[in-house]
Amino acid sequence: MISETGRSGATRYVLFDVDGTLIDAVDNQRLVWRTWAERYGLDPDEVHRVALRTRPMETFAQVAPDRDPQQCLAALHGLEDEDVRSGAYTAFDGASELLRALRPGSWALVTSNYEHRVRGRFARTGLPVPDVLVDAAAVEEGKPSPVPYLQAAARLGAEPEDCLVIEDAPSGVESGLRAGMTVWSVNTPVAVEGVHRHFGSLREAVRDVLAFVSGPCPHGSQGTAAAE
Repeated sequence: MISETGRSGATRYVLFDVDGTLIDAVDNQRLVWRTWAERYGLDPDEVHRVALRTRPMETFAQVAPDRDPQQCLAALHGLEDEDVRSGAYTAFDGASELLRALRPGSWALVTSNYEHRVRGRFARTGLPVPDVLVDAAAVEEGKPSPVPYLQAAARLGAEPEDCLVIEDAPSGVESGLRAGMTVWSVNTPVAVEGVHRHFGSLREAVRDVLAFVSGPCPHGSQGTAAAE
């Protein structure tokens, strides 16, 4: 079993990814990329497949190398902003209960999206927004670089080894692990490679996340420990 970190007696912190972890936005992202692809006469399925594992500018370089990347980005941002205003999406079960139970100043959001979209989605789903939110504009290197999670820890005044990262995607998991943090995966059928623990849903993780911030790392019946 991979050892979980955290110093005895130290204050614990939780750093959450957003899309796929707290907000169910899979269908929204697929629709946005489909609309974008069709606008440029591209195969929507192929574009979405590439977009799932790359940042937007890297996606454009692969699927539309002959197009102006800044124009591509502007078009994508317009579609994403419209989705925040009119798209249908929900918070995952347990998200509101968990976030409202955490002590202010003990948690943060770390997202590859942009702050105004996160705030828009949280307002529509009734989720609270923490004081610390690290978005795509806040860092030069996004996930899987450790920079986003390290910046969030620094802004919270936390040591990396006292932080728990909650993620659903391989790039985010790698980011948290490279930052030297405990990483748990949620909302996926199987554990994301490298995580310390896995939960099939966010709801299943609520009790253990709250236990993490209040004491030693839990090893209760909920969730499964990931094999090394």
